[in-house]
Amino acid sequence: MTRVRTVLLPPALAIVFAALLCAVALLISGDSPVTALRVMITQVGAGTTAVDIVNSAAIYYIAGLAVAIGFQMKLFNIGVEGQFRVAACVAAIVGGALVLPPVVHVLVIIVTAALVGALWAAVPALLRAYRGVSEVISTIMLNAVAGGLIAYLISTDAFGVLQGNNISTTPIPPSGHVPGISFGDAGTIFGMVFVAAALGLAYGFMLNRTRFGFELKASGESPTAASAGGVDARRMVLVALLLSGAMAGLVGLPELLGRDFAYTLTSPQGYGFTGIAVALLGRNHPVGIALGALLWAFLDKSALALDNVGVPREIVLIMQGSVVLSVIIAYEIVRRYELAAEQRRVAAQLRATPAAPAEVSS
Repeated sequence: MTRVRTVLLPPALAIVFAALLCAVALLISGDSPVTALRVMITQVGAGTTAVDIVNSAAIYYIAGLAVAIGFQMKLFNIGVEGQFRVAACVAAIVGGALVLPPVVHVLVIIVTAALVGALWAAVPALLRAYRGVSEVISTIMLNAVAGGLIAYLISTDAFGVLQGNNISTTPIPPSGHVPGISFGDAGTIFGMVFVAAALGLAYGFMLNRTRFGFELKASGESPTAASAGGVDARRMVLVALLLSGAMAGLVGLPELLGRDFAYTLTSPQGYGFTGIAVALLGRNHPVGIALGALLWAFLDKSALALDNVGVPREIVLIMQGSVVLSVIIAYEIVRRYELAAEQRRVAAQLRATPAAPAEVSS
């Protein structure tokens, strides 16, 4: 019961607080919170919104898993943004240049994306493990480098081709596409949605059923104790950041292999930063991250209908931002409450235990 309360209560408190804050903001602006909520819920059943929510949630889920792997070691991989963008760009270049059998073609693109993501994360991993450089600083700097590298790679002087008024990589042939599930006018669910679910299962299995998962969590809780138990702290830093980068490399694939089939100057950005919020909201648990991803996707896609009733869609940004801030506060409140409760239980047990009789010396 305590475990469930510790896991579920903080995100629930954060969402409630964010909803109340948005309600106050709407009332101050003269809009109705009830109307806004009704419109957002109704929008889910309109057009392709429901399918768009599922597709976006899969992308946010992979990004959240990438961040969570680092969080398990108390490593803050802000570089998921740059890692996924470089990986998607290089994977698109490789996928567009090859002609392979359908399944093999897709596997080559996926492996390429994972390897590029891991290699891009290797720089901060090595700097952290061997020089003690903060991964926060190095990954932020590499995000900026990633933007410049991508701009060069998709230029016409490198691998880019002119597509109307846009520049993109060579389109990936049909053998490299991942088919989705069509719902007619309601849209098509990306096939990579199921890959995202499989990644979540693999992440949960790794954490709870493998020695590496145990060492990962132990190193995050207490590096000193883990080292005393024979865990190589340097190796754990390297492996954790490389795995995080490999997972980040897959973030752009649902759209690349299910809709766009090429990387362009206008390809989506920002998923890496969203993954940080989703991982925090889900407290690095595979199920919690999934729920956080669905919530974030719901807020993103259903907010489009707010303009129709005169409610500014920016209210959703207020809610998303307040969720990120309040979830951290809620975790700390619940942690302190559980600690105080544990201290009270120990004190009660000590009072209930009769004192041992003193020995009588002869």
